[in-house]
Parts: sequence; structure tokens; C-alpha cells
Amino acid sequence: MSIGILGKKLGMSQFFDDEGRSIPVTVIEAGPCRITQIKNDATDGYSAVQVGFGEIRDKLVNKPAKGHLARSGEDPLRHLREYRVASVDGLELGGAITVSAFEAGQKIDVSGDTVGRGFSGFQKRHGFSRGPMTHGSKNHREPGSIGAGTTPGRVYPGKRMAGRYGGKQITTRGLTILKVDTEHNLLVVKGSVPGKPGALLNIRPAKRVGFTAAS
Repeated sequence: MSIGILGKKLGMSQFFDDEGRSIPVTVIEAGPCRITQIKNDATDGYSAVQVGFGEIRDKLVNKPAKGHLARSGEDPLRHLREYRVASVDGLELGGAITVSAFEAGQKIDVSGDTVGRGFSGFQKRHGFSRGPMTHGSKNHREPGSIGAGTTPGRVYPGKRMAGRYGGKQITTRGLTILKVDTEHNLLVVKGSVPGKPGALLNIRPAKRVGFTAAS
């Protein structure tokens, strides 16, 4: 059953294969996630499973959220995510989803927020080339022309300019699981994933199994 799991990025390391080659990997603490709600066609019009992850102090959870979470368990949870499924048969409210749902060699899609870099210029944000640094040039890191000076005389929407860089959700697809540690709830994934250490990650079985992430 293709249910995802929530996790936390611990950081990057290296993994040695059977031939002694060093492979860059990301270590993810995934789950255990508690099933907080089960939706089906009869009550909601579609089948889905909502899971919760992460500890949070009781005083930081409002009363509606406490009432919702109390149906599946007493401990409050910080993050909730919903996953569409073909069938909810065999799932129980309050049950746990762990890394045992995944296996080594499996392809996964990982979503998370990229590292926020604040307000950034054209070179850092878009990879623009800079202007001349000598011969009296005053256009070192400026954008150059951003549009026509006459009709239509405006800057078109979507023009690449300086602004906020990073801090948005992206999905890295087709990553390979190299190791599953059920004792410590860890997934060792080949390559990098979005975010910095401690960032929340949404891990799901890959939609396109034959897809391979760019190296």
C-alpha cells in the first residue's frame, strides 16, 4: 500500500557499496507516524489516510486540534499530512506507520522546503553573468535592460529579477533507498534532499518507478 511517511532530515554522510565506492547519502529519521484519521468513499467521497508526526507541547495545541487527535491517541502531534490511497482496508485509527513500509532499492519522492537564502541578487538567484569589472564599467552585478523603454513600456510578469531566494517547497524525484534501519527509524537515501538538517520531509513511493534522479 503506497502510504507516505513524514520524517526529519538528520544530515548527509557517505555510504560504501560492495565494491568500496563512496556514495553520498542523506540520513532521514522517518516516523513512526500515527494514523490520526481514515477517510473513505462513504463518509468523505474519497479514500485517504491522515498521519501525524513530531512531538509538541500540549499547551501549543488548540482545543479543536486536541479533540481531533484524541480520537487516535493522547499525545499531541506537530505535523499532519494526508495521503490518498486506493483502499483503507487493514488500516486502524491510532495505528503506526514506520520505515518497515519501505525497503532497500525502492524509489521514493521526497518533498521539503529548500534552504532560505533571503533577498538575493541576479547572479546568485538566477545565475546571470556579471558585467565588466574594469574600464570604467559601473554595471558589475546589475541586471541590464529589463524591458522596452517605449510601447509597451512595462516590465512583463515573470521577469527574472532580484528577490527572495529559496524557502519554497520542491520535490526531488526518483531517489533510491540504500538502507532501512527499523531499529532507529532511519532511511539512508542516495543523494541529497531538500532543506537543512532538522527540516520536515514528506516521503512517498515514487510515482514514476523508472525515473532516475539526476546525479
